[in-house]
Amino acid sequence: MTSVKVSLSSIDKVKAFVNDISVFPADFDLVAGRYVIDAKSIMGIFSLDISKPIDLNIYADDAEITPIMDALKPYLVEE
Repeated sequence: MTSVKVSLSSIDKVKAFVNDISVFPADFDLVAGRYVIDAKSIMGIFSLDISKPIDLNIYADDAEITPIMDALKPYLVEE
């Protein structure tokens, strides 16, 4: 599992994020406090507070991580 912080601060950003990660077979979870939702679910994302960065857990093999991280670059938050 790989964890990163992402910023999904607008409706358009959420739509683009879901479209970008939906092409990958890996599982993605967004974690905000005690809530864990499927990151491929637009409705689920809107149930979270998207005004702050959110933790994204990526469940993928090492070979899949590089293209996934490339797709996530526009959403990543520097820690």
